[in-house]
Amino acid sequence: MTKILILGGGGMVGQKLAGQLKVDGLSRKAIDDITALDLGFPKNSVAGVKQVVGDLSDRSKLAELIAQRPDIVYHLAAVVSGEAEREFDKGWQVNMFHMWHLLELLRSENIASGGDYCPKVIFTSSVAVFGGPFPEYIDDDFLTAPQTSYGAQKATCELILSDFSRKGFVDGISLRLPTVCVRPGKPNLAASSFFSGIIREPLNGQQAILPVADSVRHTHASPRSAAGFLRHAATVNGAKIGARRAINLPGVSCTVAEQIEALRRVAGQAVVDLIVPQPDPDIIKIVDTWPKAFNPQLAISLGFKAEQSFDQIIEIYRADDFEP
Repeated sequence: MTKILILGGGGMVGQKLAGQLKVDGLSRKAIDDITALDLGFPKNSVAGVKQVVGDLSDRSKLAELIAQRPDIVYHLAAVVSGEAEREFDKGWQVNMFHMWHLLELLRSENIASGGDYCPKVIFTSSVAVFGGPFPEYIDDDFLTAPQTSYGAQKATCELILSDFSRKGFVDGISLRLPTVCVRPGKPNLAASSFFSGIIREPLNGQQAILPVADSVRHTHASPRSAAGFLRHAATVNGAKIGARRAINLPGVSCTVAEQIEALRRVAGQAVVDLIVPQPDPDIIKIVDTWPKAFNPQLAISLGFKAEQSFDQIIEIYRADDFEP
């Protein structure tokens, strides 16, 4: 039986992942043993998933979970970009040191097993690991040179995971997620939150603030695709990735203006009129350090898939998560 542990499993992506695993399994095999750790869980959590309420800073609780030797560990827990930039110490503690502690526990189990226990570790990284100047498209060999604390924390975790994989303690893969859009629920502290907000709030008849110019270009994937990336990663042979264990993923590259045009096609002008431009220098500064578009040939060759248009992303939100 395959055991799966999802750290940060109470969040939106964690719940989407758990739902896909329960419905579709992995490689056509059902998955019945899923444990999720998080600070809390939604009322409508995925049924059949063991919920453990706790913090990654609780070493004893994490050690208990790792002692069960899960076959696959998903590490989704993080402080989001805007918060990591404002709260320097918290960002590094949560986003980097927790990864180190996790891998140390997994390494201990690997050594205790004589090397037989080598779990797959799938880490949610970010396109924030890159920094400008950017080419038109970022390919799989582009240098990681983050220009935010959040990006530096994610890039550090990528390097640590690659080294633990090189030594054979774990079989790791870092997924550089595009911005997940449209996120359901309320805005969060991520600098990218407005990308969802300018779609989600108007569809609910609410005003949305646009803090950047509509010429800003960015790459997006739906929550459904984000969970799909994570589920598919568990089936990928680490040896096919090579020594660099971080992968750029496919997504929809578009400008904010193109996002808004897609919303107009789907929902009409009255909905678009609820978007109010209001420049925010702090958000602009962070978003300007992010890449615009990718040429993710490795991910595509490994079978990762995403939407082809922003219209599709909006329709998936309406099908999966829209609650008037």
